[in-house]
Order: sequence, then C-alpha cells, then structure tokens
Amino acid sequence: MRLPTAPRAALTRLRRDAVFGLAGISVQFLALLVLSMPWLVFSDTAMPLLGVLVAVALPFAALVALSPLFTRMQRRRFKGLLGTDIPGPARRGPELRYNLLVGPAVACGGVLAFGLALVGLVAATVFIWTAPVPGGRLKFLPDATAAGYLTAGGMALLALACWLTGALVRADVRSATALLGPDPAKALERRVEDLTERRAGTVDAADAERRRIERDLHDGAQQRLVSMAVNLGLAKATLGDLPEEARKVIDEAHREAKEAIEELNNLVRGLHPAVLDDRGLDAALSGIAARAPLPVRLHIDIPERPAPTVEAVAYFVVSESLANTTKHAQATGADVTVVRTGDILRVVIADDGVGGADPAQGSGLTGLVGRVGSVDGTFDLSSPRGGPTVITVELPCVL
Repeated sequence: MRLPTAPRAALTRLRRDAVFGLAGISVQFLALLVLSMPWLVFSDTAMPLLGVLVAVALPFAALVALSPLFTRMQRRRFKGLLGTDIPGPARRGPELRYNLLVGPAVACGGVLAFGLALVGLVAATVFIWTAPVPGGRLKFLPDATAAGYLTAGGMALLALACWLTGALVRADVRSATALLGPDPAKALERRVEDLTERRAGTVDAADAERRRIERDLHDGAQQRLVSMAVNLGLAKATLGDLPEEARKVIDEAHREAKEAIEELNNLVRGLHPAVLDDRGLDAALSGIAARAPLPVRLHIDIPERPAPTVEAVAYFVVSESLANTTKHAQATGADVTVVRTGDILRVVIADDGVGGADPAQGSGLTGLVGRVGSVDGTFDLSSPRGGPTVITVELPCVL
C-alpha cells in the first residue's frame, strides 16, 4: 500500500531530520570524549589542584585547537544530509561559539527529542506490548481507560518530539549559517566585487561588439556603396547618348548612393570611430567639433588615456549631447571640456540654447544616463527654461 504524497513527504522529512540530528549528536559525542579524557587521566593524580586545572584547561584548549576540524565535520553534515552549503572561511570567534555552545545545546535538544520519542512510542503502543500479559494489563494499569489515556499521551509525546526535531534542525541551520560562514560584510563586499567584474566584462563585451559592427560596416556595406557610387558616376560621365529619362534615373541613384554613404559614415562614427582607438579621445572629439553645424570650442586635458570603454562612453556623451544641441537647443555655440583629475574623467558640455531639456521626456538624454551608469559614472543636467544647458559627467578612468 502506497502512502499519499503529503504523508510520504512528511515522513521523508522527519527521517532526514532525525538522521541529521543523530549525526550532530555523534559529532558532539566526539567533543565530549575530548573533554572527558583529561578527567580520566588525572582523576587519581597525587596533586589534586594541578589535576583539576589540567582537567579543566586542557579539554577546552583541545577543543579550541580542534575547532576547525569540528567545523569541517559540521559543514559536511549540513551539505551531505540537508544539501545546505556553508561557505568558508569561518570567523574564529563565531566558530568557537558554535562548536562550544550552540552545537552542544542543539545536541542536548536532540537527545531530549529522541528521549521523548522513545517514551512516546512505548506509551502509544501500550495495548500492543501488554497483550501477552494475562488479562491484557499490568499492575500500574488498573483498566483499559488508563491504557487509553497512556496511548493518547504517547501520541502527544511523539508529536512533540517530531516538532522539536524539526525546530532544532531549523535553529541549527540558522546558527551554523551565521556562525560557521564568512563575515556577512566581507561576503557582501566580495559579491559587490564579483558583480562589478561581471558588469565590467559585460560592458567590455558590448563595446567589442560595437567595434566589430563598425568594422563590418566599414569593410562591407560601406565599400559596396562606394563602389556603386563610383560606377554610377562613371556611367553618368561616359554614357552621353542615354535618353534624358535614363540620365535622370542615374543622377538620382548617384545622389542617393552618396547620401547613403554619408549616413553610413555617421552611423559608423556613432558606433565606435576608428580614430578613437588609433589617436585617442582628443582627436575623436576634434572630429566631432569639425563636423558640427555650430561652433564648438574644445578644451581637452588628458595627460593619460583612460580605459578604452571609458573613452567610448565619453565620446558617445559628447557626440549625443552635441546632436541634441543641434536638433533642439537652437544654440549659436557650444563648449566641451574634458579634463582628467586623478582617476576621474570629467566631461562638461555647455550650450547657449533655449534650455528646458528633461531626460524624463524620452529624449536622447535617457540613453546618455544609461551609458554613463554602465561604468559607474555620474550624470548631472542643468537646463532651466531660457538656458543655458550644462551637462556634467564624471567617469572612473579605470574599470
């Protein structure tokens, strides 16, 4: 006969908790042996005071020395029986508190729980083990009613033992996780470092992917468009006997090819310009300023180049900010200042436009905030109505 799922799961959990508790009692029994050995050795010593001191100090010194061993045993117990992994290294003070105080206390609770279970089992089965007795009862059981009460009490003790076993397991897990594991502050610090490294790797991978796309566009689609534009130009120059309608079609195709090349050039420069890798941020920003439809004054002071990803973010910030200025600010000029101070790259873009820029309105500023935040940078915008608009970005030079 197969038990239903819920009772079967409860019995499985109870069996697991019981085995786990017995394993904990076994570990503490080893500790008890360590404590009792000096008492056995020095119990008949001629110097009672020395014997008492040795019998008290030596066991605790031995337990302190063997504490890492007991910690490894406890971790294996949690991992093997509960599947709970407690990472190291353990802190010395909390480790000793667990092995000298919490562990023995939980083991004593486990002994109590098993004692209650044994007594409850005997009481709950009183009708079974008294059956061979003539008359079906013992001297201390005057009638069947008393046996019934004893059976009910035994069932209650069994229920109490099961609850106590589960409670001890939960308390043991919480205590061991808190005391045998690493310092939570250091664990959090390592977690932050790990996430920072992963974030930096993701940003670098995204930047490398942008560079790959830029190379593919430059070496593939852009070259094909240039070749097509050249062929159309040659056709327009050499085929003079074409009908007027055909010449108009060739002229239109030639013009659109040149416009497509220009748009593709702008797209490639927006992804990751080659000059940024070859000559650095100064030359790349000078190119932006030269192509801008409004006067742009540059002030760049970078004694040492920052990380490539940081350079790409700074370039993107300046490029997108000047594009927004051209489209929306109605400005007559802009100033771009890029200065490295220590490990901070400070980028300031200011214009004399109408102001009123707001990232919450879904403009290109939202992308700037996300790009700056991807490298743990800070973004500050000041754009009152009537202007001026000032964007200040600070980026860490080393990721």
